[in-house]
Amino acid sequence: MNLLFLVPQLPHPPRQGTAIRNWGLIKSLSARHRITLLTFAEPDAALSPELRAACRRIETVPPPRRTLAARLWQLAASPLPDLAHRLASRALAGRLAALLQSETFDAVFCEGLELAPFLFTAENSKHTEKSNKDSVFSAFSVVRIFDAHNCETMLQSRAFESDLRQPRRWPAALYSLIQSRRLARYETQVCQSAQRVLCVSGEDAAALRSLWPGVDPVIVPNGIFLDEYGSDFQPQNSKFKIQNSKLQLVFTGKMDYRPNVDAAVWFARDIFPAIRREAPEAEFVVVGQSPTKAVRQLASGPGVRVTGAVDDARPFIAGAAVYVAPLRMGGGTRFKLLEAMALRRAIVSTRAGAEGFGVTNGRELRLADTPEAFARAVVALLHNEEQRAALGAAGYEFAKRYDWRKIVPRVEEVLKEVGSERWEVRGGK
Repeated sequence: MNLLFLVPQLPHPPRQGTAIRNWGLIKSLSARHRITLLTFAEPDAALSPELRAACRRIETVPPPRRTLAARLWQLAASPLPDLAHRLASRALAGRLAALLQSETFDAVFCEGLELAPFLFTAENSKHTEKSNKDSVFSAFSVVRIFDAHNCETMLQSRAFESDLRQPRRWPAALYSLIQSRRLARYETQVCQSAQRVLCVSGEDAAALRSLWPGVDPVIVPNGIFLDEYGSDFQPQNSKFKIQNSKLQLVFTGKMDYRPNVDAAVWFARDIFPAIRREAPEAEFVVVGQSPTKAVRQLASGPGVRVTGAVDDARPFIAGAAVYVAPLRMGGGTRFKLLEAMALRRAIVSTRAGAEGFGVTNGRELRLADTPEAFARAVVALLHNEEQRAALGAAGYEFAKRYDWRKIVPRVEEVLKEVGSERWEVRGGK
């Protein structure tokens, strides 16, 4: 089939959750289908050989720039959620329209709600000679597949509940309250516009159904290429070498993403001091691009390091004694847990951090939701290498279920349905 992927950034190299999922889908589907990629990238951005090999055609436009004044005006005056304005781009909309008018695609994959405004563009761009855009022919000429990644309404609702418990976070709580209401309306409209909706977990599917009972999401979990997680990773880059890796705690992620920022700050301030009292040489390493000021300031505390952007997070994870996922908000499922499991690391996570995975506390990882319980779980593992190894082995077996080779057949089933519907509409037999 001829597939068009609309993604927010170059998916390779995959350095964050969105890109990891997009690359997993594109690389896997490229084995049997023709892939055209449309995305944002700086004019001088290099296209990796792997990405060129996977895509028949790659189209890029510069990322949009939004001033603070424009954002404040949109927050005050627009009924749409902030997220719907984040990637607004006439250049990308024009490039999308040109692609749809010049070539016949079997399906357009819209990867994430930030790009959903372009679904409506797609709806009106193909076969412009047709006055009735809702005709059966128009509906199946370009099948719109919306990959939700997260139920954003649920994410903002959880952020509101978390921030409401802290008076100093009440301004952020008010923002989340307003956004969650706008998102509920908008996310419903997007699901109604798409012919197919994908999501990453049963929890996200239920959340989307609560917005619009008419939606029937296909669950396509986040996955990894398990063979890319071997045992040959060096424990650390020399720049960030740690004296005692047996006492190293690692957290990874895009560090301007609100749930990750909250997790890193909460762990460093409310959990890590108790760990240091029992293990004074323990170190907490925060790995990931674009750390906010609040995250960077954590490095002033004893035993905390903030790396910023790294070429590859896997060596850092491989060097951890315990991988920590102290997430209190968010949605979807966490690539970071799959990566840690694939590298056979012992994990301590909140239940929110492990949501969407059918894990058992004490078998594949340890679960803890309070600072005291989280600290106790980490300290116990730091002092017991045998338990760390057992959790790592069980986690690796669990990660095998999420190899892309086992997940992509679900997407192939969706494409098979799409192909059958298009064939029927065209009068095939």
